[in-house]
Amino acid sequence: MTQSPPQLKVPAEAALGPELPVAVRTPPAVYVGLGFVLLFLAAFLFYLDLGLYALLVVIAAVVVVPLLATFDKIVFDGKRIRRTGILFRMSSQMFGQRDRLKLSDIEHVDTQALRMVNRGGRIAYRFRTGIHGKGVMFTIAGGGDRYRKMVQAILPRLDANVLDTRSLELRNYLASPDEVRLRANLSNIPPSDVIEPTLSQSLQRRRKDRAVPFADPEQAMVLRQLANELRFTGSVVRALEAFRRALVLAPSDPWLLFDSARCLHSFSGARRDARLERRSRAMMRLAERRAGSDGELLSMIGESYSQMGDWDRAAAVFRRIGETIGGSFRSLRGQAEIALREGKIAHVIHNFAAANRLSTTDSLRRWTQSEVDYFTRLNEDEDYMELEVSRVNLLDSLARFRRTAVKLIVLGSLIVIGGVLFGSFLAANVGWAVSLSALAVWIVMHIARRMLEARIPFDLVDDCLLYTSPSPPDSAVFLGFGLLL
Repeated sequence: MTQSPPQLKVPAEAALGPELPVAVRTPPAVYVGLGFVLLFLAAFLFYLDLGLYALLVVIAAVVVVPLLATFDKIVFDGKRIRRTGILFRMSSQMFGQRDRLKLSDIEHVDTQALRMVNRGGRIAYRFRTGIHGKGVMFTIAGGGDRYRKMVQAILPRLDANVLDTRSLELRNYLASPDEVRLRANLSNIPPSDVIEPTLSQSLQRRRKDRAVPFADPEQAMVLRQLANELRFTGSVVRALEAFRRALVLAPSDPWLLFDSARCLHSFSGARRDARLERRSRAMMRLAERRAGSDGELLSMIGESYSQMGDWDRAAAVFRRIGETIGGSFRSLRGQAEIALREGKIAHVIHNFAAANRLSTTDSLRRWTQSEVDYFTRLNEDEDYMELEVSRVNLLDSLARFRRTAVKLIVLGSLIVIGGVLFGSFLAANVGWAVSLSALAVWIVMHIARRMLEARIPFDLVDDCLLYTSPSPPDSAVFLGFGLLL
């Protein structure tokens, strides 16, 4: 018997949607790197007694770069997502990329969560949401009001199959922390510092509470909504208590078990507690067992197993979906990702082709078809596979070179400082030579990595192979020059 997920109460702010347009600043990593390079150059100019030029570079680093970062925003007007930064527009024109994206062109959205602070029973989350479509990606990062309003404006307008599991949760549960805290107080959920000392006993208490002579699914649904909202505001301990109370009222609800398992897994990661992590996996297995033929829930359980790194369980869940309900878009996409991890290219092509037939939007059909074409070309063309493998290996090498360059920059800077303090100009000059050379390598590696991130186009390979000898090494060299140009 198929069990559909309970209808959740959407927060009032998310239901109405924020006032449009909404804007959020882009991640500042590029501008931090640019400011660092300029300040480093200014220090070198001061060392050369070029004070005026050094002052101009310092002004550019501390005034111009922050202004560029301030006005570089991602804006959503209800129809399109666009980026307004000057440097981004220049880069887009240089690399031939678009600076805006229609909602109908979004192919997939993925969200990563980074735990920033763990103090007083609260976990400060910073989310990073990537919006992909037509070869461009917009990244929205943050955890405050601006990020929440942007998410509440965009995600409810997208098809559920476009969103990964965490993005779906953000769409349903990301709410104002003050509002969530108020509702938790009205529901008599104690503060985190009161719950945490007895948390282990509270988690074990549910086994005794199962003998409750009544069940209240509606109240359990309200507590489930509150618990998930508490989790995304960082009050994970209070969320666990709300989940415990909900499970007392509806101990067999598979959706409630699934959400409780994800919350407990997040808490175990913050506490680095292997025992709690095993308990969260056991709760996930219980949710899987009680899911029946609920394909939507099973798909999300499979994706959660993948996020936990339990690829065998994820594959088993996705196969179960195919056996019980005949497959779904999310399960087929999950099977394709697992097959890719295992190196089974034929299975990847088969699953993406099946997902293409079940796609609900034009953007999903376009994306899955592009994946089918790409992996089919990899499977059939050995030259193209060699080039793609070389590109991926080169990307890994560039990442290692960048890390090494950063270490050399730090080492050279320490030599410069030591040389200046002890009056050894030879040591200072050697330090500057090492640092500046490493900085130049770091910049080149960054640009090269940006150029090599995209897959090699099919037509570029075909054109290159027409003008080269049939030997793969010559073709690879010619294509490498073509990419750099």
